[in-house]
Amino acid sequence: MDAEILHRTQFGLNLTFHYIYPPLSIGLSLALIIFEGLYLKTKDPVWEGITKFWIRVFALTFALGVATGVPLVFGFGTNWSRWSAFVGDVLGSVLAAEGLFAFTMEAGALGILLFGWNRVSKKVHFAATIAVAFGAHFSGVWITNVNSWMQTPAGYVVRKTANGTEYAAVTSWWEMTFNPSALSHLSHVILGCWMAGSFLIISVSAYYLLKNRFKDFAIRSMKVGLSIATLSVVLQLVSADHLATLIAKYNPVKFAAFEGVFKTEERTPIYVFGYVDQENEKVHGLSVPGALSFLVHRDTQTPVSGLDKAPQENWPWIQLVFQVYHIMVAMWGFMFVAVALGLWMWKKNGWQEHRKSLKYLVIAVSFPQIGNMTGWYSTCLGRQPWTVYQLLKTKDSYSPSVSANEALFTLCLYVLIYVSLFALFCFLLDHKIKHGPTDLPEESPYRDPYKMD
Repeated sequence: MDAEILHRTQFGLNLTFHYIYPPLSIGLSLALIIFEGLYLKTKDPVWEGITKFWIRVFALTFALGVATGVPLVFGFGTNWSRWSAFVGDVLGSVLAAEGLFAFTMEAGALGILLFGWNRVSKKVHFAATIAVAFGAHFSGVWITNVNSWMQTPAGYVVRKTANGTEYAAVTSWWEMTFNPSALSHLSHVILGCWMAGSFLIISVSAYYLLKNRFKDFAIRSMKVGLSIATLSVVLQLVSADHLATLIAKYNPVKFAAFEGVFKTEERTPIYVFGYVDQENEKVHGLSVPGALSFLVHRDTQTPVSGLDKAPQENWPWIQLVFQVYHIMVAMWGFMFVAVALGLWMWKKNGWQEHRKSLKYLVIAVSFPQIGNMTGWYSTCLGRQPWTVYQLLKTKDSYSPSVSANEALFTLCLYVLIYVSLFALFCFLLDHKIKHGPTDLPEESPYRDPYKMD
């Protein structure tokens, strides 16, 4: 196989398995603040039990996130040395900020969060919970910033080293950090993390309600999870609309690939779903005439820039980009339905009367995960053939010293490692869920009515 394809496949594999965990830990960290805040306010020991249970789940996702994130960083140097050399000035300053503002805060408070119960005061422990949550979110800020800079580079100048190698030197750290798409990408990613964490809470709570176990725990957790999910799903629609207009402005080829727009014409349609016939440059599917024009220009007549505005050698793989993008959009629709069902049951106070709805909420944990994955696929695949948009092409980014056979060998090893780690994660998470919260007060009428094996 081609070395470039293997390098890209390995990076995609690393990203896929790694990105299962950080969104969960970031989303859960927000919920932990709410859970522990309610405990401090009410002094209700049930809230304490809820907090301790979700801290254990958070610790599992955090540990797997670190374990899968290290190979991803090393891959920058081993598989993408020319890209690393080109963006080193940008990447170094951003990762330094992440280490200073994120990892230091998070690592310093994590021990108190995990082991500080009954060792420090309640307020100190709550402060540690907040610090860990802020640290987790800051990590997302800096990593997302690197990706957004690659989409819309700013605050740089291209220079040459003594041997003639070009690199992007930062001329304005603030312009680089707040590049045109930075805040929009950041809001989109953080909201995706909140949805991942909140839907895990919803799923576990629905599972307990189906099994008629830990009812009070499940209902309270469900209400917090639904509150976060409702806010996130609504705001994500606003964020997506804003990000789409930015992509249409700064990355028109990518946007055209997202929507299957081959020809620049008035009343540009939006496709609900479809199949791309790239040979004949058309999409077969259900479309809404003028809707894409309205989305981008707030006018149904103004044409959206199509792929005909760019040479074909600068087109990404249209079929793949179109499909993964539409899967991402579909996942938002499935999450919206899940939130609507949850709010309906909340209003009716009939949590255990609608088993089909509860089963839907159990499987809904997969929706934000699939949406987050396909979102990253969309943004990375849609940028092709560039790694840094209009500055560095992918064919000029990977390590020339790493052969195709070497890349294939390490790819196989990564598959083995990541599958093993994912299986371990599923086993441990399943064990924690089936074991249930062990910190509920003995006198609570909602404690598990039977003892687990």
